[in-house]
Amino acid sequence: MGKAEYKVAGGKLIRTTVTVENGIIRDIKLTGDFFMHPEDFIEELEETLRGAPFNEKVIVEHIKTLASKRGVVLIGVSPEDFAKCIMMAGERNE
Repeated sequence: MGKAEYKVAGGKLIRTTVTVENGIIRDIKLTGDFFMHPEDFIEELEETLRGAPFNEKVIVEHIKTLASKRGVVLIGVSPEDFAKCIMMAGERNE
């Protein structure tokens, strides 16, 4: 399990705990002081990322696709910010 914190330009903080096995995200938890609407999107995002390849471009596309499909508004953070934090945590996977 790896953990990371990433402070986004503008001050928002993303915290990630992720377990990566054989290049696949097995478990993930995203927290922080960012905002999104609807708020329950974060749980759906975590579920979508479980089983996804541990690859920054793939993670960004998963987030963008799901956010677009659900009409989610991210405030102060971007899909790229989430992906960066996830990659940082995964690289610290123990």
